[in-house]
Amino acid sequence: MELGKVVELLGGTVVVSKKDGAFDITAVCTTDMMSDVLRFARRGELLVTSLNQPQVIRTAEIADIPVVVVVLGKKIGKEMIEMAEKMSITLLSTSLPMFTVCGMLYAKGLKSCVNGR
Repeated sequence: MELGKVVELLGGTVVVSKKDGAFDITAVCTTDMMSDVLRFARRGELLVTSLNQPQVIRTAEIADIPVVVVVLGKKIGKEMIEMAEKMSITLLSTSLPMFTVCGMLYAKGLKSCVNGR
């Protein structure tokens, strides 16, 4: 799924746009435990989380995740935004809850990062 379609589907806001913003998202990693991201996520996936701290961006960079979606309309602070810009990670925000976001993305054909389910 193209990034623009993800933003539109989730009624999201692009907080930081990666410079070469053309992504084809095929899988989603959804968690608030960054250790799970490091264990299960694969390169190029979308990370959905309710965490709004800079360590999310650090973890996404290590796991080579190009897009992070922060749910529940949580305020994204300056440090997280600056880090996403520096590491060229696209950062999105949506007011939807995590469960709804996952259901919507799954209904559009995106798979889970865990065993490609």
